[in-house]
Amino acid sequence: MKKSVNPYNNQVLYEFEEWSENQIDQVLKQADETAREWKRVPYEKRSALLIKAAEELKKNKHEYARTISEEMGKPISQAVAEIEKCAWVCSYYADNAENQLADETIDTDADQSYVSYEPLGVVLAIMPWNYPFWQVFRFAAPALMVGNVGLLKHASNVMKSAEMITRVFERTGFPKGCFQHLVVGSDAIEYILKNPIVKAVTLTGSKPAGSSVAALAGQEIKKSVLELGGSNALVVFDDADLDSAVETCVQARFQNTGQSCIAGKRLLIHEAIADDFTKKFLDKVSSLKSGDPSDESTFIGVMAREDLAEELEKQVNDSVSMGAALLAGGKREGAYFEPTVLGDVTTGMPVFKEETFGPAIGITRFRSEDEAVELSNATEFGLGVSIFTKDRKRVNRLIPQLNEGAVFVNELVKSDPRLPFGGVNTSGYGRELSRHGILEFVNKKTVYINK
Repeated sequence: MKKSVNPYNNQVLYEFEEWSENQIDQVLKQADETAREWKRVPYEKRSALLIKAAEELKKNKHEYARTISEEMGKPISQAVAEIEKCAWVCSYYADNAENQLADETIDTDADQSYVSYEPLGVVLAIMPWNYPFWQVFRFAAPALMVGNVGLLKHASNVMKSAEMITRVFERTGFPKGCFQHLVVGSDAIEYILKNPIVKAVTLTGSKPAGSSVAALAGQEIKKSVLELGGSNALVVFDDADLDSAVETCVQARFQNTGQSCIAGKRLLIHEAIADDFTKKFLDKVSSLKSGDPSDESTFIGVMAREDLAEELEKQVNDSVSMGAALLAGGKREGAYFEPTVLGDVTTGMPVFKEETFGPAIGITRFRSEDEAVELSNATEFGLGVSIFTKDRKRVNRLIPQLNEGAVFVNELVKSDPRLPFGGVNTSGYGRELSRHGILEFVNKKTVYINK
């Protein structure tokens, strides 16, 4: 039995009985049948349906946002923004997919030669709880426009969100079987992925989950895309606009109560401005309102589960015991964890070397560009980095030295439908969003025609 429990008040919201293999087989059969027909549907009709999905999301955004907020504790204003972003990605691919998937002509000795981009069929998406709608829609919108169909294995604590996402597609007239969610646990993934109906898999989640799914996909010779953890650095140089950088760094770390793979998790500050920056940063953090996620003025809600807050508490306490200075916060009550800032953080401490998935950040000082790069790269992850400086020459010098999937300058790392999103190293492989993302789950078919 899967349960959705409100982490703010521990109220059991919904209960879902896990499906049997027979039920799974029925869904797979429906997906397979739909895939055979859906790939023949012209882009114009797919686009029209996806525009309707965007309209549905915008029209009922408060209904969908309330489900997010109740299931995983996201402050309601941020949940509404998440739904609005889902509408954006639907509109983006509705407008751009046909051009992105147009045949690519290549001059050869043939009378005609080109590459066509064709759907693979049924794609399994294994998705996390932290952005329960956005993570799914950034997969679903391009997949459906290609002509693929989607199967969703969502995180067990957001099964109602999974149900509501399926409802969006049902309400807007997508054919039955175009997008279905599976009420299953992680132990069913192997059974599903080994079924020949499933042609590929995408996963957003932890390193262990990604490693397991990638190994299984490899055994089955099936395409996989992984978007895993991150430990993004926020690198502030001595010429940065301090007030602007503080504002951006606080947002980068503490939005979604710090539960984001692309959140800024390590704050690296040039020693010349470290004292001034830290004071401004602490003042801003202290002004963040914690409270009931359903209150529109709340910025810091609760973490999605109490065990996640306990894990963060241990990382913070262990770092303090190793010499970090507790500058703010540090207390936990149930699933609530205070916005927390640590100073004097060194590379061996958990808050530096591990991914901290919650509202806590450590501050490390640096003296030079070279040291800043060394500290930023001192992680197994490689999802993104933010650097704050007015020196464009410095920016151009640093970009090639940073081992990341994305470099954002004077801005927090964020996903945007127009730009590819993904990482390197243990942050995963493959890309989502933009033209790069839509081409992940296609057959790139070479066509060579002589007279």
